[in-house]
Amino acid sequence: MAQDQSPEWTEELIHSMPAWTLVQTYHAVAHRFRQLFEELGLTPTQFGVLGQLAVAPGLIQSELARRVLVRPQSIAVIITALEDRGLLTQTGPGGRGRARIVSITDAGRALLDVAIPRLVAFNSPESLGLTEDEQATLNRLLHKMNASFSTAQDDRSSARAAGDRR
Repeated sequence: MAQDQSPEWTEELIHSMPAWTLVQTYHAVAHRFRQLFEELGLTPTQFGVLGQLAVAPGLIQSELARRVLVRPQSIAVIITALEDRGLLTQTGPGGRGRARIVSITDAGRALLDVAIPRLVAFNSPESLGLTEDEQATLNRLLHKMNASFSTAQDDRSSARAAGDRR
């Protein structure tokens, strides 16, 4: 039985792979995001936490972790750092198996008020090197890819859970 032959690794092949281009673009965008938020004393993930709490007040840690795409174990460190700065609060008993509600403070909202115009400017078509139509198309396609990967992940998680029940 003959094995499938791999295509030759060329510049043309590299430039034809959208997922690889996305990874390369991610690194450039992540660098600029870090610079943008560093001026405010935040990481991009910390900004994501504040942003999620602004639109969905009173989340529990596990839901917040899902929304900002970090592990539940990692969110506790992020929350503590933001709480120490007075940007959010936690209420509830806490402890193993006991949820704590996380909320943004007025200071956290004030910091968002400074960050949001910078983020909007960063996402402008001109800043991204795109036209308005290209920006809209790119955003739509990225959301489509994200949904596709999220669905695939959910399917794998469901299959693992079904296997665990057997």
